[in-house]
Amino acid sequence: MANTFKLKTKAGVTSQATVYTVPTTNTPTTIILGLVLGNTTASGITATVTLTTDTSDTETNGEVELVTNAPIPVGSSLEILSGSKVVMQTTDILKVSASGACDVALSILEMT
Repeated sequence: MANTFKLKTKAGVTSQATVYTVPTTNTPTTIILGLVLGNTTASGITATVTLTTDTSDTETNGEVELVTNAPIPVGSSLEILSGSKVVMQTTDILKVSASGACDVALSILEMT
């Protein structure tokens, strides 16, 4: 089993945008190592991070918010999941939305 560290970025997120989807081939598991949201506007914004799963081997599935309307002051960033990890499986999706332009940096470990 090979492990590959990756960085996924998305600039200027406002409406809900997909940041990462676990591939259906060769990547049955991905571990989120870190997620940073940066406010690129001239005023405070809020951000929401959503995880969607439809994996068939779990009892319940659906869309959950990891953080909802979290404030990010002007010129600041917000680290989500500080010290925690989230395991994603094939076809799981991580989405971000914000009330103003927000840059996203997602660090992951894909296990193939």
